[in-house]
Amino acid sequence: MKGIPSLTTKPPVADDIATPKQVADTLDTSLMGLAQMRYRGTGPKFIKRGSRVLYRWSDVSAYLDGHTHERTGA
Repeated sequence: MKGIPSLTTKPPVADDIATPKQVADTLDTSLMGLAQMRYRGTGPKFIKRGSRVLYRWSDVSAYLDGHTHERTGA
């Protein structure tokens, strides 16, 4: 049947999904530090489905882009 993906083929969106552990490792923080960032609203955007938390790599990248500075002064 045309248009139905194979069961062994991951949808492209799955490549953009990350676990909190992967994101914490990338941001060089702990899982608890990342949880605090979620609680305070200071970290990257996240997806919450039930009790599961996931991130899009594109959102993590956007977070890093927003926190990139060229100098330390104001």
